[in-house]
Amino acid sequence: MNAVPNPAPGFRKRPDHRVDIGPAEGRVVVTFAGRVVADSRRALLMRESGYPPVHYIPEEDLDRNLMRPSARTSHCPFKGDARYRSLAVGERVAEDAVWSYPAPFDECAAIAGHAAFYADRVDAIELLP
Repeated sequence: MNAVPNPAPGFRKRPDHRVDIGPAEGRVVVTFAGRVVADSRRALLMRESGYPPVHYIPEEDLDRNLMRPSARTSHCPFKGDARYRSLAVGERVAEDAVWSYPAPFDECAAIAGHAAFYADRVDAIELLP
């Protein structure tokens, strides 16, 4: 059975916009409030026109026990509909610090099952060998 096509409408309006996704080199470790919230050697690196590079980490490599659902959502005409989660460790909370695209548009299908972190809402996103 073939999947129903789900092309990104943004590329029709702005064909020059780039969203390049590939494997990240090395290990990506995200920390918050003294805890490792993500640790992966299987992260993806997204380079999108007009934005700094972003690491997308497989859900299996996240400590989801430290994450709480958020009501926030957003829409990107190139990637799709995003959902957010907040981080909570002890008294520290980082609202909407984590986002993912559960059903991304076809051109960004590689990020399904992955999540990203706002660098200014966590303590560190480290790139290790």
